[in-house]
Amino acid sequence: MASRLKEWARVIKRDVHALYLASRDPRVPWYVKALAVAVAAYALSPIDLIPDFIPVVGYLDDLIIVPLGILLVVWLIPPAIMDEHRERASKATERPLSRAGAVFVIGVWIAAAVLAGWVIYAWLQ
Repeated sequence: MASRLKEWARVIKRDVHALYLASRDPRVPWYVKALAVAVAAYALSPIDLIPDFIPVVGYLDDLIIVPLGILLVVWLIPPAIMDEHRERASKATERPLSRAGAVFVIGVWIAAAVLAGWVIYAWLQ
């Protein structure tokens, strides 16, 4: 069961990336692009309709709304175009990760945390 869940998560991640790629494709209608951007943004956003701290119900939106949104957008995009973007998304996940990029992002988070701590400290004085 765990392997099926991992595979399902991998497919969802690939499809979210494919939706992002499709949203930039001129062959996709504008309303599908808008919906694709909304679904991808919601899937990647830390802000949910139902906050995750609410027991059980908080995670239902992630388990129901996101996959249904992905299915709707995938259904609206012509199959040939969606297959092309799925292939591109799969190839993008196979590329090696940039260690320099990871170090930069971690550095930005550390700097933001230090700055936030400094601001809070200065405000409390």
